Amino acid sequence: MNDVKDYIRTIPDFPHDGIMFRDVTTLFADPRGFRIAIDQLLHPYAGLRFDKVVGLEARGFILGGAVAHQLSAGFVPVRKKGKLPGAVISQSYTLEYGEAVVELHDDAITAGEKILIVDDLLATGGTAEAGIKLVERLGGEIIGCAFIVDLPELGGRARLEALGMEVHALCAYDGL
Repeated sequence: MNDVKDYIRTIPDFPHDGIMFRDVTTLFADPRGFRIAIDQLLHPYAGLRFDKVVGLEARGFILGGAVAHQLSAGFVPVRKKGKLPGAVISQSYTLEYGEAVVELHDDAITAGEKILIVDDLLATGGTAEAGIKLVERLGGEIIGCAFIVDLPELGGRARLEALGMEVHALCAYDGL
């Protein structure tokens, strides 16, 4: 198995009927698969300097920590509302049935720092866009957004690219 997709399990009808859930926990659990994923996430950024890696809650923390280690960069979590202590800035975004809020410490990023945003899956792009807005409000310069899985039919890549973001995903799945 040399392709990241080989390590990802698909679970039909989760969390509800008609959804094909792409489970990356099987990728994370396999040492070779996890190494391949981290190496491939880093590949397009070889030779670039990053100050911080921003991981989106929650699986983005796993990937972001490993990527930050490899880049010798700091790691910054974007968390769900109410999970970070201290002073934060907030950004709301829409979900299929409602709204959610993510937060970032108000001192986590210094103006001009080079940032890589990392998460496991790009679907509609709402969470990633909220993270981008938080980073930009603090003056961070986003160099790229990296994901394991892209679900192109849900439009997240187009949404982020419309914001001027460079998007890198290791694999894509057609259909939901």
